[in-house]
Amino acid sequence: MSNEPTPPEPPTAGTSRLAFNEDWAATALGLALLLLVLAGAIPAGLVP
Repeated sequence: MSNEPTPPEPPTAGTSRLAFNEDWAATALGLALLLLVLAGAIPAGLVP
């Protein structure tokens, strides 16, 4: 066992790296709309 001090943790160790930008928001919204149309929750007359 050595008596060397432990190195400090990197500054980003406790932060989250999850990023949710507008591209992913648009993708999620599009998939939700597609599922609603396929499920019949949105009438076909509203879909262009």
